[in-house]
Amino acid sequence: MWFLSKLTRLTVEILILFAIVAIAAVFRWTGLDWDDYKHYHPDERYITWVATTIEAPPSLANALVPNQATFNPFYWPADADSPGIVVPQDEQRAFAYGHFPLYLGVSATRWSEWLAPRLLPRLPEDWLLSQDLLNGGQFVEFVHLTAVSRALTGLFDLGTIILTYFLARRLFGTAVAILSALFLTFNVMHIQLAHFFISDPYLTFFIVAAILCWVEALHRFPRRNHPDSERKQRRVASLWLWLGCVMVGLAVGSKFAAIILLLPLAIVIWVMWPKGWLWRIGLGIAISFASFFVTNPFAIVDLSCEVLTPAVQAGPVTIPALDWRSCYLDNIVTQRAMVSGQSDLPFTRQYTGSIPFLYYIEMQLKWGMGPLLGLVAFGGFVWALWQVSPGLWRWTRASITNESSLTQYRSLRRVILTLPMLIVLAWCIPYFLSTGTFFVKFMRYLQPLVPFLMIMGAAMLWQIKRPLVRYSLITAVLVTTAVYATAFLNMYRLPHPWLLGSGWIYTNVEPDTLILSEKWDDALPTSLNVGGEYRRRSEYRNEELSWLTKPDGRDDDVKLQVNLALMSEAEYLTVVSNRIYGVVTRLPDRYPISSQYYQLLFDGELGYEPVFVFERSPTIAGWTFRPDTFTEPDLIPPQLVQEFLDSKKTVPLGRADESFTVYDQSLTIIFENKEHLTVDEMMELFEIDN
Repeated sequence: MWFLSKLTRLTVEILILFAIVAIAAVFRWTGLDWDDYKHYHPDERYITWVATTIEAPPSLANALVPNQATFNPFYWPADADSPGIVVPQDEQRAFAYGHFPLYLGVSATRWSEWLAPRLLPRLPEDWLLSQDLLNGGQFVEFVHLTAVSRALTGLFDLGTIILTYFLARRLFGTAVAILSALFLTFNVMHIQLAHFFISDPYLTFFIVAAILCWVEALHRFPRRNHPDSERKQRRVASLWLWLGCVMVGLAVGSKFAAIILLLPLAIVIWVMWPKGWLWRIGLGIAISFASFFVTNPFAIVDLSCEVLTPAVQAGPVTIPALDWRSCYLDNIVTQRAMVSGQSDLPFTRQYTGSIPFLYYIEMQLKWGMGPLLGLVAFGGFVWALWQVSPGLWRWTRASITNESSLTQYRSLRRVILTLPMLIVLAWCIPYFLSTGTFFVKFMRYLQPLVPFLMIMGAAMLWQIKRPLVRYSLITAVLVTTAVYATAFLNMYRLPHPWLLGSGWIYTNVEPDTLILSEKWDDALPTSLNVGGEYRRRSEYRNEELSWLTKPDGRDDDVKLQVNLALMSEAEYLTVVSNRIYGVVTRLPDRYPISSQYYQLLFDGELGYEPVFVFERSPTIAGWTFRPDTFTEPDLIPPQLVQEFLDSKKTVPLGRADESFTVYDQSLTIIFENKEHLTVDEMMELFEIDN
C-alpha cells in the first residue's frame, strides 16, 4: 500500500508538472513571428547575421585556424554568403555574445532542414511547425534561422522551468516546487525573452542547472559514517558536483557573467572535502574550462585582436604593457566598458541618473514580474537571507570567541549541509551586488536571478502559518500575474507598429520621397508584402536626424543646421520609439539644443503634423498596460497621439525601461511636412546660447 501511495503521488506530481510546462509552452511559442521575422531586435539581428555564415568544418586540418575556420564568430569567412542579405567577407568581426547559443541555433536550424522533407508531407501546411520551423514557407536562411532559434530559446526557457521545479522540490518540497514553476511560467520578462534569439535565457538555464547539481551533491553527501554506503554516496555526490562544473562551462560559454558561479563551486567542494579541497577546486575549474573550450574554442585560440594592458609603475618596478591578443577578452573589455558607462554609448544614456539596485527592482515590480509577484520575489529574497542568518550567526560567534579552527569549520559545514539555500545565495548575492551597480541596467541582466527569486518567494508564502491567509495571497499573486501574462501574450496577436507604419507609407507615400528617421533607432519603411506585391525600403530615400550623438561636448548650431536642412527638404519624418526623445529631453545640460526639438515638433511649430500613430501594448478585456513615455521627459504629446492614447482604457504603471518596450511594443508616429518651413524659420524657434 505504501508503494502504491507513493507511486500515485509521483504520477500526480508528473501530471501537474506536465500541465505547467504545457501552459508555459503556449506562452513561449505563441507569437514567435511577433515582428514578421523582420529582425527588429538589434542583438538578435546581429547574432542571426553571424549565424548565416557558421558552417561545420569540412575537415579538421584548418578547423581551428581563426581566419580559415568556418565557424569562428570573430571572423567573416572568405566565401561568406547568404541569400537576401549582404555578408562581409574575409575580415574580422566583433561578437560580444556567447558562442554556445550561436552554435545551438545553427545546429537546430540544420536539424530542421534535415527533418523537413521527412515531416512536411505528413503535417498540415498552415502549422507553425510546418511553415516556419520546417521552412514550408520557403524563407531565406536569415529568416529561417530566426524562427528556429526563437523556438529553441523558448525550449530552453521551458527547461529552466523544469529545473526550477526540481531545485525548489529539493530545497522546500513539492508544494513550493509547483508554486515556483507556476510563478516562472507566468513571469512576463521570461515570456518576452523567450521570443528573442539572445544569450540570456541560455545563460539562465545553465546557471540553474549548475546550482541544482550542487544542491543535489550536498543532499547526497553522507552526513554520518556508514562504511557500507558512504563510498557509494560520495561517488554519486561527486558525479553531481562535476556535472555542475560542466554546466559552469556552458553557462560561461553563453555569457561571461556566469564566472561568478566559481564562488558557490568553491564552497561546495570545501564542504565536501575539508582535506584536499584546494586541488579539487582546481579540478572543478579544469572541468569547467574544458566544457567552455569545447563549446567556445575560438575564445581560446583566436589571438588576432589587440587588447593592450597599459604599463604600470609600481614603485621602482615598471610592469610593461602587455598585448593579450585575445578577441574574446577584447569583447569582454568592450562590454565591461559599456555596462560601466565608460564607453558612453548613445543607447545607454537612458540610465543617466538611475539609482543602483532600486531601478532594477522598480522595473521588475512594474513590468518584468508585475507588482504582486515582484513584491513576493524580492520579499522572498530578504526572507531567505533572514532564514539562514541564525546558522551564520552561530558560525560567526564561534569565530569571534576564538574557538578552534576545527570547531569553526564544523560549525559552518553543518550550516551549509543543513541549509543548502546558502549555495543558492552564494550565487544570488554576489551577482545582484555586482549587476546592481552597473551604469547600464537592461532588465534582462536580472534574468539569471529570477528563477531563484521565484523559489524564495514561493517558499516565503508557503511558510505562512494561517491557511486562509496563505492561500488567499497565493491565489492573488497567481491570478494577477496570469492576467498580466495573458495580456502580454495578447499583444503578440496584434501587428507590430513598425509593420503597420511601413504599410501606411507604401500605401500613401510616393516612391523616391525623402523620409527622415532618427539615428540610433530603426528606419521606416521595412521591406514587406503589401497587397500581394513585395515592396522594398530602397524605393524611398532615407536620411537620419542626429539628435542623440556627440559622446563628448555640447550641442552646437552646426548640428542643428544640418538636421533642420534635412527637415526642410523632407516630406515625412518617423519617430518609431522613445529611444531618442526619452533621453535628450532629460539631459538639457548635455543637449541644450536637441532637448528643445521634440516639444517644438510635437506642438507643430516645425511645420510637421502627425498623420499616423499606432502602438501595441499588453491588453486584456479592453484594458491596456501602457508605459508612459512622455511624463518623465516632460513632454506633451501631439494632439492626435493624445487622442489615440485616450481612446484606450489604461492601467497606469508609469515609466518603462526602454529595452522592455522598444523592440516589440513601441509607440510609433509618422509626421508629414505640412508647412515646409525654411531652415531660418525653424532656427528662430530655438534658444541658442552663443
